[in-house]
Amino acid sequence: MLKSYEELRKLDVNKFVEDRDGAKYLNWAKVVDLLHENGAKTVYFEPIANEQTGSSLYMTNQEFIDSKSNKNRVYETAVKIVIDDLEFIQRGPVTNGANPVKDNSMTQQRLWNCQTRLFVKGVAIRTGLGFDLWLSDELKNGKEDTEDDLSKHDIFKIKERCQIAYTSKMKTGLTTKEIAEKLHKTEDEIKALFSYFDTLSNFEKDLSNLDTNTK
Repeated sequence: MLKSYEELRKLDVNKFVEDRDGAKYLNWAKVVDLLHENGAKTVYFEPIANEQTGSSLYMTNQEFIDSKSNKNRVYETAVKIVIDDLEFIQRGPVTNGANPVKDNSMTQQRLWNCQTRLFVKGVAIRTGLGFDLWLSDELKNGKEDTEDDLSKHDIFKIKERCQIAYTSKMKTGLTTKEIAEKLHKTEDEIKALFSYFDTLSNFEKDLSNLDTNTK
């Protein structure tokens, strides 16, 4: 019987990981081996054919034009994964590392690479084997893809963090005077710093409400 999700997630797969095109890859054949070594009797995957074309490549009819005026479509593929009694489908875009594969660079090898990667990812999601590799990858991509939206920043969150840090120092036994001295400030200066948050917040509101038509 295949080991539990918790047990498989604890397996160290880093020694089997390869760096390719700036991304980390866990070889699909090694995943098959590891599953068998940890209780699985039957392990395999197979590409799912597109009923309309007979190919395992799925694409949109909508064309997209990139910055170089190249016309491209969005490509996806899917694989059926079987691990003993567990059977499921894993879908995903056809990519070359972190980049989408375009019309002028599509090859059977890239399609196959994507299908093997979907197998490894599907196994990780449902069994836990190698899941932390995907977790770190997703967190990294999330940070890179998230545009810094200044409207979501809250100045009072910074004030709250400062207040928490200030209170934690007091809990160690320091007085407000001792904290001020260690910061080379007076107690009044620290009080003024905390009041600046309110001043800046009011300043932002005044700027937003400023009537530019008046002189």
